[in-house]
Amino acid sequence: MNSVSVTGHPVQPQVSAGIETRVKPARLTALDAWRGLTVLLMLLVNNVALGGRTPYQLVHAPFGGLTLTDLVFPWFLLCAGAALPFSLAAMTRSGVVGWLRVRRLVTRAVLLYLAGAFLTSVTIQAPTLGLGVLQLIALATLCAALLGGLRGRWQAAIAAALLLGYAAFLTLTTHPWGLGIVSETQNPVQMVNNMVLTPIGLRGLMSVIPTTALVLLGALAARPLQQRDARAPLKLLGLGLFLSAVGFGWAASGHIPFSKALWTPPYILYSAGLGILGMLAFWLIADSGRLRAGARLLAPLTIPGRNALAGYMLPILIKFWILLAWQVNWTGRSQSILASLLELSRNHLGGFAGGLVYTLGYVLAVWLGLAWMARRGLIWKL
Repeated sequence: MNSVSVTGHPVQPQVSAGIETRVKPARLTALDAWRGLTVLLMLLVNNVALGGRTPYQLVHAPFGGLTLTDLVFPWFLLCAGAALPFSLAAMTRSGVVGWLRVRRLVTRAVLLYLAGAFLTSVTIQAPTLGLGVLQLIALATLCAALLGGLRGRWQAAIAAALLLGYAAFLTLTTHPWGLGIVSETQNPVQMVNNMVLTPIGLRGLMSVIPTTALVLLGALAARPLQQRDARAPLKLLGLGLFLSAVGFGWAASGHIPFSKALWTPPYILYSAGLGILGMLAFWLIADSGRLRAGARLLAPLTIPGRNALAGYMLPILIKFWILLAWQVNWTGRSQSILASLLELSRNHLGGFAGGLVYTLGYVLAVWLGLAWMARRGLIWKL
């Protein structure tokens, strides 16, 4: 999840009676909506209760495959990158530059990492500083943000170098299972995790390399929007199609497969390309001015998008501290609130319909909670 506030197209200051009034820049609705969509998709795929009738796209694909579920996390990272041009520009306007900017970026990353470590500790019921979702977002976003002052072509070159270097590591590094073998359990990343990172509690740290490239790609995609480039739609369309085609072709070639666990370069490129095309579609709907009611159409998605940290953390904390911990007798036997709600739903509506109502009801309950927070201006930021 991304904790950096995002601004969109700046509004020109208005002058009245000789006094200049600073107007807060408007937000980019497309980015808020796309981030909100990823939050809702996260809630959906992590809480689906349809058993054997769960749609294929709502479960993780086997190694080498790809489903909608596998795209959610990279899209979240893409949003973190897309927010960078706006947040860094806001820092520049506020005079936060040089080492002051570095300190602020590092502070945000540390706070987000610690928030993620706290959340992981709650879920595994043991203190840990190991990597998790928020921790990876914190590290990858920090690395990309520190490169935010470079020209776009240099950011693109660094992203390409990171992915090509990581691809070379995957295919050219000798490991206990051979050379050039990249399978789910036999690969160089597994070797490094087992031999180096797991003993120090940082298993998965190598994922920061490809995910930093992903965040940089998100920043590159958003630059034309932040700069109000008239050719922004064409640039995003071209970039999205190019990345999608390269990623799909790379995986189809058989050299390196799609893999969420390994964050393989084809997986990074393909998911980034699709995410950029999705953000472009949302921008055309809500921010381009082509559709009069476009912003209102996407307004429900902006509610979780503008409070993404709360939308990610609060449901997990409530689930582990209340819904799974508290025991009730609603079904005639003592069990958790969550299990009782699912059983009641299935008993009254049938297996599939009951599971569907339970799943969608869970997502709706979180959305309503975030809407309540939005009405009261309760936004979590780091």
